[in-house]
Amino acid sequence: MFSKVLISDDLGSINQGVLTVLDTLKVSKFEQVQYCDDAYIKIKRGILDKEPYQLLITDLSFMPDHREQKLSSGEELIKELRSDYPELKIIVYSVEDRLQKVRRLMQIHKVNAYVCKGRRGLIELADAIESVYNNKTFLSHQIAHALSPNSDLEIEDYDIELIKHMANGLSQEEISHIFKKNNTSPSSLSAIEKRLNKLRIQFRANNAIHLVAIAKDLGLI
Repeated sequence: MFSKVLISDDLGSINQGVLTVLDTLKVSKFEQVQYCDDAYIKIKRGILDKEPYQLLITDLSFMPDHREQKLSSGEELIKELRSDYPELKIIVYSVEDRLQKVRRLMQIHKVNAYVCKGRRGLIELADAIESVYNNKTFLSHQIAHALSPNSDLEIEDYDIELIKHMANGLSQEEISHIFKKNNTSPSSLSAIEKRLNKLRIQFRANNAIHLVAIAKDLGLI
């Protein structure tokens, strides 16, 4: 089992449950921090001292307070660590269950496991730790289909942004204006109309309102 684990979560009550899981699994040494910057510094210090952490368990959301942070979210921390320390094992433990977020973290940032906080959260976390230790990936049951090749998630961040604007009640003309202002491509009205038609076909949506409803049900927005 892992000999040195770091927990990054700003809620002490959640951390206590994680500590209990680690103790049950007979993890010999674990520490906890409440800021992403502190997590990064500790992992870097461990490498320099030749006593590296083998596993990071991190939340994604951290409440801002009086302390200024360079890394303000778990995703920013993961991105930084993957760039500098690609061999580190990482488990996300979060209430966030949007499938697009899960897929991005697993496929792009190479997270080793994603566990949803909830009634079975700690049980699944124990399973995730054992899976990752054995060089396997793990996903909580409710998000397991996020990586399915048959999933309706074969869409881009552009599509997500487009649907979000539709959900906020913006017209295609207004979205086109915003995309042009933000240098988002494609931004022309005709390109946006074509993309929406493609998405309606892909999701079998009757209209734009139905498309937004389906996207919400899937946790995409």
